[in-house]
Amino acid sequence: MAGMLHKWAERHRRPLNLALHAAGIPLTIAALPLLLAGRIAFAAALFLSGYALQFVGHAVEGNKAGEQILVERLLRRRPPPAGQ
Repeated sequence: MAGMLHKWAERHRRPLNLALHAAGIPLTIAALPLLLAGRIAFAAALFLSGYALQFVGHAVEGNKAGEQILVERLLRRRPPPAGQ
């Protein structure tokens, strides 16, 4: 766990990135109860807004978001489509 926190801290050094995450993470989390309450459009707006703030933070920081790194890693592991 300490290693994960250290790695997270390395990728979130700039104050603006931290501020954008401080706003974006709660928005993203707040979307879940709204989704469960059937407020789908509002939940989607909060979720997308929260993620957008975090992605902007990573652009400011000059690195990739963890989700982007994960998707790229998973895509590299996939075998090529048949016939290629």
